[in-house]
Amino acid sequence: MLIDTHCHLDAAEYDADRDAVTERAQRAGVEQIIVPAVAAFNFESTIDCRRYPGVEIALGLHPMYVHVHREEHLVQLDEAIRDYRPIAVGEIGLDRFQSRLDRPGVNEEDLERQEFLYMEQLKLASKYNLPVLLHIRRANDQILKYLRRIKVPGGIAHAFNGSIQQAQEYIKLGFKLGFGGAMTYTRATSLRKLAAELPLDSIVLETDGPDIPPEWISRQRNEPAELPRIAKALAELRGIGLEEVSRQTSKNAQEILGLKSSA
Repeated sequence: MLIDTHCHLDAAEYDADRDAVTERAQRAGVEQIIVPAVAAFNFESTIDCRRYPGVEIALGLHPMYVHVHREEHLVQLDEAIRDYRPIAVGEIGLDRFQSRLDRPGVNEEDLERQEFLYMEQLKLASKYNLPVLLHIRRANDQILKYLRRIKVPGGIAHAFNGSIQQAQEYIKLGFKLGFGGAMTYTRATSLRKLAAELPLDSIVLETDGPDIPPEWISRQRNEPAELPRIAKALAELRGIGLEEVSRQTSKNAQEILGLKSSA
């Protein structure tokens, strides 16, 4: 059994064969898939993914769509959480790369807007006692700062790529760290070292399909059926069996997201 803790199954890239994608995942042993929303405009398509066996959803406003989000969307999100009971608030967070804030003086207003939306969504997660699915690019310290201020019941640092010290801070706050296709590239030495050395009970697996394809399908569409090979890559990095990786990462996901086996 495996759990894909992050896949955008409602994305247009799957429109032609979404049924087949979910069937391949099931046949590959991916028992559950978590589908996060990115904006109010895709709440409905995200919720619709629940029609597939083993699919659960998260609802949130993604930082890369900062120019799309409006304050009334926070009200819509609140209502959708209340009415549709997602298992998490997400995908939320901060993206300094997308805002090009690695370049001094560029798009500072974007980051301020991102921080406002992130903070308000943490408040919703706290209100509904839900974990959060975090999008983090060049912003781990800022993400952690708000997590210390606004208490939420943990969650997942999606596509984690921070330092060992930052990883330890997330773990202290009750978070799991998401690893996926990026870990499979031999050139990703720092990330592979983290995957090999972090406590296994702090790791969950993900594809981020259709994005972040693993090395063997580089530049092609990613999908949940690739998760077993991603799990195998993690097992090899750690020098342990695939069965242990599958069992422990699934247990981690179930604990942090309140999942029950769909079997």
